[in-house]
Amino acid sequence: MYLDKTKKQEIFTQFGHDQKAEDTGSAESQIALFTYRIKHLTEHVKKHHKDFVTTRSLTQLVGKRRALLVHSARFPFRESARKLTFASFEMSIIPFQRSKDWE
Repeated sequence: MYLDKTKKQEIFTQFGHDQKAEDTGSAESQIALFTYRIKHLTEHVKKHHKDFVTTRSLTQLVGKRRALLVHSARFPFRESARKLTFASFEMSIIPFQRSKDWE
């Protein structure tokens, strides 16, 4: 399998909020895991262009990651979120514009 337990722990340790392998629920670790899966599925879809089920799953996964990226962009004080969105992955998100009364 392309994503075994040790690879997941490595991703969570590298990109998780607490830098621990047990940090599976934070937005940063989920974004990193989704990105890894998206890269793998993209390569699969390039080889098997008629695999519509995988294409649909890839689209859903991109949507989930985008929602988490928008969520993490709302909290710029978290250093790990900044590390994920700007340094580690080449992705574009719609910047969140704060209203004056939000602060």
